[in-house]
Amino acid sequence: MSTLNLPPCDIKITEKDGKQQVFDILRKCHVALTPEEWVRQHFIHYLLNHKGYPQTLTSNEVAITLNGTKRRCDTVVYDKSLKPRAIIEYKAASVKITKEVFAQIARYNLTLKVDYLIVSNGLQHYCCKMDYANNSYTFLQEIPEYEKIVG
Repeated sequence: MSTLNLPPCDIKITEKDGKQQVFDILRKCHVALTPEEWVRQHFIHYLLNHKGYPQTLTSNEVAITLNGTKRRCDTVVYDKSLKPRAIIEYKAASVKITKEVFAQIARYNLTLKVDYLIVSNGLQHYCCKMDYANNSYTFLQEIPEYEKIVG
């Protein structure tokens, strides 16, 4: 797998039936090691170990219903009252972050109405803070600490 623009972390990789799997510390199970999953696992470790995100308030593959269709958010971060506060969308390092990627996460936000939208391909990371009062958003210079997104 490719080198990412994230701090190194201890990712546990195994092989089953000739295919690589990675242990997802949030779902507490092994999942297929795809390029997107490689990014997700590194980013999750970054949030937990460097940005103070609690493991118990961060969930992968969160099911939502959007216009009658079931979808899955890559990661959702909650506050202590279990209100969703951020949605994170991952792409493989080879995938460019485009308007379409932001459109996808914005559609998910129609259901969850979080304050922060985060997108990463492991090389580039973007975070928007939503401003619902003015129907706008602001790009932040860096991924905020957990206490800032719930503050």
